[in-house]
Amino acid sequence: MAKSSSPVSGVAERYAASLHELAADSGVIGQVEADLDAFEILLNENQDLARLIRSPVFSADDQFRAVSAIVDRAGFTPLVGNFLKVVARNRRLFAVPAMIKAFRRIAAEQRGEVSAEVTSAHPLTRDQEAELMAALREMAGKKVSIKTTVDPSLLGGLIVRIGSRQIDSSLRTKLNSLKLALKEVG
Repeated sequence: MAKSSSPVSGVAERYAASLHELAADSGVIGQVEADLDAFEILLNENQDLARLIRSPVFSADDQFRAVSAIVDRAGFTPLVGNFLKVVARNRRLFAVPAMIKAFRRIAAEQRGEVSAEVTSAHPLTRDQEAELMAALREMAGKKVSIKTTVDPSLLGGLIVRIGSRQIDSSLRTKLNSLKLALKEVG
């Protein structure tokens, strides 16, 4: 496990490792991953929820009640529901995005995979995803699972994060590099 000086990453690693151990014991790692993905989508799409988990202004009770309501409505597995409630009760909601990322990494390692985060300007087709997975598998020497997101501001190309490496072939980055080079010349 990579060590980091960040207190958030330390908290996230410990919580994610505990959740993974419980999920493995119960045989529900796949369902836990799906529930965490769904919660991450909620976080990304709902600014009020994002503010609730990041802001220290809300009390632990407020956060607990809000998370409990979300968990009940979303229909998460009891393990994920209880996990999120414990995190809220312990005032650690600010670290949930890092916990989700750490859980994915731990689960992938246990399966003998490496995880890659791919950001593209447009949604990838199945053929493009398959080709990308094959190229990443060749580069990593392991099976690769990818999580894709779309960011239209890239204009074109991809940003691929695999482990501590990042490959940025986005048009936005290339244009910014060209812009800097032109400033130096002029």
